[in-house]
Amino acid sequence: MLYILLILIIIFLFLIFPSVRRHNDRKNLKGKFIAHRGLHSLEENTPENSMPAFLEAAARGYLIEIDIRLTKDGEVVIFHDDSLKRMCGEDIEVRDLTLLELKEYRLGATNEKIPTLKELLNAVEGRVALLIEFKCDGKDCNELCERANAILSGYDGEYYVQSFYPGVPFWYNRHNKKTFRGQLATVYEGKGIMRHIFSPFIFNFLSRPDFVSYDEKYANRFMFWLQKVLGAYPIGWTFETQEALSKDKKKFKSYIFEKFLPR
Repeated sequence: MLYILLILIIIFLFLIFPSVRRHNDRKNLKGKFIAHRGLHSLEENTPENSMPAFLEAAARGYLIEIDIRLTKDGEVVIFHDDSLKRMCGEDIEVRDLTLLELKEYRLGATNEKIPTLKELLNAVEGRVALLIEFKCDGKDCNELCERANAILSGYDGEYYVQSFYPGVPFWYNRHNKKTFRGQLATVYEGKGIMRHIFSPFIFNFLSRPDFVSYDEKYANRFMFWLQKVLGAYPIGWTFETQEALSKDKKKFKSYIFEKFLPR
């Protein structure tokens, strides 16, 4: 019985073990604050994932977290949701529109358009690093990775990639190992003990992420602690108050924030 238990533990660790390498970008990220979808504020008419939000973050020296996804014609745009409903008032999915059609919409009550990844890179010009979340699933993950990687391959600035979908760090583990890659994770509600135990870390044997971006509200969970023990670099998301940041700051090494300016 003891041997069986030992074998099961070994298999478990093999499945969830992150990357064993210590990527050089770890030291570049340490202690850094990362503006969630840019430094946005509805009160100042600066919507999330907009060029003004990105430029304001860069001007203040904050790293920038963005979300990317594909349009109908395969362009890489910066937009969080599947649908335009919350930000643009129309219940249409981004993947069902071409870039030209998307550019007809405005973010919130502003005149800001949905930016492309290329537009952001040209504007930031490497002044601050980018943390890029890939919004995709099994249908378009490979295409998004291929198109984004082609764009980023000509960029001189620092950037890191992450996704809730393990297929993204898996793709980078196979096709662009030099990129600092991470697994986004949180605690999933509802039934299903396996989801609670493993979260997406069960696929680490394929993706071997360098870092884990974990929901700061669940910083005390066992699986997050174990990932840190096994060597994954810990990033916390998304801190919305200075109090929350101060409370759990030691549990992370980099910090994604919004709605306040961290100190």
